[in-house]
Amino acid sequence: IYDLASKCSVLLAKDFVHNAFTVILNEETSNSRSLYVEMNQTVISIYPRLKISKMYNWSRTEENCPVLGQSLGKNTTHSRPETNKIEISDQKGVSVSCDFQYDLCTVTLAGWHHGISAGLFGTNDNEAGNEWMMPNGSFTDNVQEFTESWQVNKCSLVPKKAKPCPITAKQNICKVFFEESHSLLR
Repeated sequence: IYDLASKCSVLLAKDFVHNAFTVILNEETSNSRSLYVEMNQTVISIYPRLKISKMYNWSRTEENCPVLGQSLGKNTTHSRPETNKIEISDQKGVSVSCDFQYDLCTVTLAGWHHGISAGLFGTNDNEAGNEWMMPNGSFTDNVQEFTESWQVNKCSLVPKKAKPCPITAKQNICKVFFEESHSLLR
């Protein structure tokens, strides 16, 4: 777990062999972020703070801009208004899920994608020693260097000025995510 000190868009994960999916964390205006997900000739932009998503289909020229609760695509995207959640998946075992209530998104890859993806989320090959691989194939243990290497646009890194959380605050966050009975992560 690490904090991104980036005001840039960064590549979280991409299939570099079959180009089956791409997931990018975009830095938007006013310190907001969106998640760009590309799969099945479709691009879906998810805006967790706004609780909306937008879908663009490459095979069509028009743009669909549904809000949470409307179906975004055929068997690939499901919105669940009762749980404030959106899920995107394909037939090849790629799944992206965002829970707007917790401001938490997850990317899940099936075994078909073992070792063929890379990005800030690592190499997906169950080898702890190569998770901090940069696009040029070299390794680093420096968070700033690692983050800069996966930038997808030109921008500058701004050091975070936030005070470190006291241990009790970190424990409370963990409790909310993993111990509370209503948490989906329990």
